[in-house]
Amino acid sequence: MEKLSQSYYCGASTSQIIYETIGNYFDRTCESNPEIDALVVRHQNVRWSYQQLQEQVNSLAAGLLALGIQTGDRVGIWGPNSAEWVMVQLATAKIGAIMVCINPAYRTYELEYALNKVECDTIITAEQFKSSDYLGMLQTLAPELADCEPCALQSKTLPHLKRVIRMGKGKSPGMLNFDDVCAMGAAEHHARLAQLAAELRPDDAINIQFTSGTTGNPKGATLSHCNILNNGYLTGAAMDLSPQDRLCIPVPLYHCFGMVLSVLACVAHGATMVFPGEAFDPLDTLKAVEEERCTALHGVPTMFIMELDHPSFSQFDLSSLRTGIMAGAPCPVEVMRRLISEMHMDDILIAYGQTEVSPINNMTLPNDSLERRTETVGRAVPWVEIKVIDDAGRVVPVGEKGEICTRGYSVMQGYWNDPERTAETIDSGGWLHSGDLAVMDGDGYVQIVGRIKDMIIRGGENIYPREIEEFLYQHPAISEVQVFGVPDEKMGEEVCAWIQLNAGHELSADEVKDYCRDKITHFKIPRYIDFVDEYPMTVTGKIQKFVMREAMVERLSGS
Repeated sequence: MEKLSQSYYCGASTSQIIYETIGNYFDRTCESNPEIDALVVRHQNVRWSYQQLQEQVNSLAAGLLALGIQTGDRVGIWGPNSAEWVMVQLATAKIGAIMVCINPAYRTYELEYALNKVECDTIITAEQFKSSDYLGMLQTLAPELADCEPCALQSKTLPHLKRVIRMGKGKSPGMLNFDDVCAMGAAEHHARLAQLAAELRPDDAINIQFTSGTTGNPKGATLSHCNILNNGYLTGAAMDLSPQDRLCIPVPLYHCFGMVLSVLACVAHGATMVFPGEAFDPLDTLKAVEEERCTALHGVPTMFIMELDHPSFSQFDLSSLRTGIMAGAPCPVEVMRRLISEMHMDDILIAYGQTEVSPINNMTLPNDSLERRTETVGRAVPWVEIKVIDDAGRVVPVGEKGEICTRGYSVMQGYWNDPERTAETIDSGGWLHSGDLAVMDGDGYVQIVGRIKDMIIRGGENIYPREIEEFLYQHPAISEVQVFGVPDEKMGEEVCAWIQLNAGHELSADEVKDYCRDKITHFKIPRYIDFVDEYPMTVTGKIQKFVMREAMVERLSGS
């Protein structure tokens, strides 16, 4: 390839974009590989072939139709990794309902906003997970559940929500049981399912992923069949997945990493999905790889580091591994070396993107050098254009820093019911502006060098300071708050808050953390809290977060 002079690169491909719905593509995979293991969920003792998974998905899809859920309705899914989660993803795709991914760590404050923002009329929820009592939180937000018939909720706080479907064997007032819904479908509903297979379109919206906003509450990135099916297919193709492969999936399903780069990558290539547990645990992951003879493993750098450093690591036979995806944060060179030498992942790939691009726009390849797999995020994936621009919107010469932008099939339809923020992110030429600073070399490889926005990445989780600031502003003692990230050896970054108090008020760091607990997601709760009288500012009055960050780094290092 001739060396580039300008920072623009288009991913090449020898194949066509898949212009098909997820449901139809899934059915073809099931028909081609009926006896192959499709889904292994170790903590639930689930082991289904593609034929069995198809039967389970069709039962749920018919049941949802029996409840009156229609194409375009928003159906929330709230809970940790489970067989039911995968069923919901595929069943909603089959009926054309838009699945709304709700972070399993959300508390009432965040849940209320998410459900109302996209006008969810149905939520499918787990019973509980770790410290989260999902049923209890829903009953707190909608006490009317105690006295209403299932499917007839009329809630003052959640005015659009009609149906709550709960997982597990128990029964709850005002709620439907998941297994009961799976048994509701009659012949007419299965017939309707077959009709929908011909009616639904690849460009229909099928998924809403909440991504935190820099100016406040989360935004609902709206993705189509075409968006996420192709991104999953391309990821699987880059990994050379086939029906002989078994992918270990310790990453959460509510992220695109789980539901697209894992579930849809496997579905697109007939590979086996292996879930080691409800959430990431290094020991469970190592056991799953050995006992299931997994050939691929996904994770963020923090996960791989915890696996490599586990006291029992040397006891496991991981020789079946060959590939996987690492994303969410840069990979240290030494970690990459150990993944290759100690975990046999010679073909591990580094991926970069964001929810708004379904989610991958750049990826390394197995034949890329160690340096390129640690110092860059690879090149644009097939059918996607990447450019790096300056403040005036001009493409910069290679080697110069600028904002990375993406255009192509993978760009979201927009933020749900939010045209202003959509227009701020996707320009008139169809380019999605990432807010990330990058440098492209003459071969099209991209290095991420910083963030225009102040996003914090903690253990692979994207955290936007403004969302935490808006929440803390509600505390009566707090006058002003600034949130930023500080480096952390284990998590990559940790959340730090500098707080100004209202006159006459006192507050401790522990009291701030207690105020956050059970109201916002645990990883958004500031680890470091300082009370200040003023903030460093420019002469024009703009707060300088980088000065605060430098001061905290110096203080934490003890220098």
